[in-house]
Amino acid sequence: MAERQVDPITLSVVRGVLETTQREMTMALEKTARSSVFNLAHDYSTALFNHTPEMILQGQDIPIHLGSLIPAMKAVNKFFDGDINEGDLILHNDPDYAGSHIIDTCMYYPVFYKGELVFWTVCKGHLTDIGGPVPAGYNPEAKEIFAEGLRIPPVKIWDKGVPRNDVLNLLLTNMRARRDQEGDFNALIGACQVGARNLIALMDKYGKDVVQDCIEELLAMANRHMSGLIAKVPDGTYSGTAVLEDAGHGFGDFDITATVTIKGETCHIEIASPPQIPYFINSYEGNSYSGVYLGLMMFAQLPPPYNEGLYRNVTVDMGPKGTLCNAKPPAPHMNCTTTPMETLTDAVRLAFEQAAPDKVSASWGHANGCNIAGWDTRHDEEYVTMVLASIISGAGATASQDGWHACGPECCFGALTSGDIEMLEHSYPIIIHEYGLMTDSGGAGKFRGGSGTRWEVEPLDRDMTLITFGEGRRIPAMGAAGAKSAMVEKKVGRLEVTRDGETRIITDNVIETIRPGERAANINPGGGGYGNPFEREVQKVVADIRNGLVSIEGARLDYGVVIADPETLTVDEAATAKARAAA
Repeated sequence: MAERQVDPITLSVVRGVLETTQREMTMALEKTARSSVFNLAHDYSTALFNHTPEMILQGQDIPIHLGSLIPAMKAVNKFFDGDINEGDLILHNDPDYAGSHIIDTCMYYPVFYKGELVFWTVCKGHLTDIGGPVPAGYNPEAKEIFAEGLRIPPVKIWDKGVPRNDVLNLLLTNMRARRDQEGDFNALIGACQVGARNLIALMDKYGKDVVQDCIEELLAMANRHMSGLIAKVPDGTYSGTAVLEDAGHGFGDFDITATVTIKGETCHIEIASPPQIPYFINSYEGNSYSGVYLGLMMFAQLPPPYNEGLYRNVTVDMGPKGTLCNAKPPAPHMNCTTTPMETLTDAVRLAFEQAAPDKVSASWGHANGCNIAGWDTRHDEEYVTMVLASIISGAGATASQDGWHACGPECCFGALTSGDIEMLEHSYPIIIHEYGLMTDSGGAGKFRGGSGTRWEVEPLDRDMTLITFGEGRRIPAMGAAGAKSAMVEKKVGRLEVTRDGETRIITDNVIETIRPGERAANINPGGGGYGNPFEREVQKVVADIRNGLVSIEGARLDYGVVIADPETLTVDEAATAKARAAA
């Protein structure tokens, strides 16, 4: 078969249209969505697929969504094979069909051109509720998936252009805060239509064959980028292990191990994890792909285009069914997009760093957040939301710079936003007393990890249900290249509940009732540091103290920098030299 020649200018234009299309889809979601999870936090992702279906463009969105979309799209296409029609719209969230977790609901819209299926536009978003016994879906007491919410295997909500209002009503009737869920459903549908409109216009201008030739070249370009990187890694087998802490299930800590085998331009990644447990941290196979691909991309740091061509020479074995990273029904799973996904990501990244130590970087803070629900007397209706502001942690440091503040968690990798505090207070009957960076939360190192955050809330006039999820409350984010923190307590997450003048610290995943006059503060971990902290420039440590990022005690314990005068921040140079020499 003769190789198709693609004009470079046409290729550039087609690539630009695809990227613009994806951005327009995300903008449509932001501007038309109802819930704060969509319109403030941007907890959604979009992608374009060809008819194969192969991902031809992923948005610069939430990594935990994007990796799982690849097997999920294939599962949906296979389920409706032979029955995909123009005007169909398919809904799906089931992890047994390669979904991530059931609160992440996905729309799949087939794009036909002159009667032929050519593309799919796909949107996935985190709904604020999916039914089940606990508001917002995260149920730390669930022993099986049926205690978490509504599982939706692939189902048509539009059939040949006609909305299935009976199906939509059935689904929305089983969700809390129906107005929010219906608004976000409509935003997802609209975004898919925006994408389809642009793709059809693109084919009208250049023709279907030219567009497809350009897309195949973009897939091949991504494949060349990844193959070239893998070829530079010495052949061999490399292993990385990360520890997943016990956040209340009582089974103890778990090891997740990634083994990477490099041979020429090919890479095989094998995951080993313990048997699944009756707790909501099991990850089904589709979700685990996101963790593996994020670990790979953190190592690779490749330029765009970002599409499925990146993984043509990469194979993955998630281990046997029934394990923590390859769960099977009825394993509960709702927390899986953060726990164990972030630990899985760390294991993969560590394995690659064994192969190429010069590309080492520190881990980001792991998610440790909360959801809230209650009754809004202002509108006489129920409210429920995932508080994305409560999971904003610090980024890991690299060999050339400090980690970014308030940029995590690792599973979202900078794509998540916290939104304006005033908008959250407007949307829900709450007062947010504090939202800011935490002193001493960034991992110590020659380059310091980014700082985590504190988010403190009080309900206005009715009791509020607060549900916690995640981990990183005992084990801090991993440093790199010799980074180590002496002050650990400040670098991990926790929940602080203040009642009657007393504050209780909670490190497990729990369901709490917070009453007016009481406060709940969620503290997030910082990112890991890079390099020996006693090699950090003294004046950088002083600047961190001045900016409230490091305390005087933290400077001494973590960096060996002794302050002689707390008022002027004058350094005791002799004591500092002695402390650093002793270390």
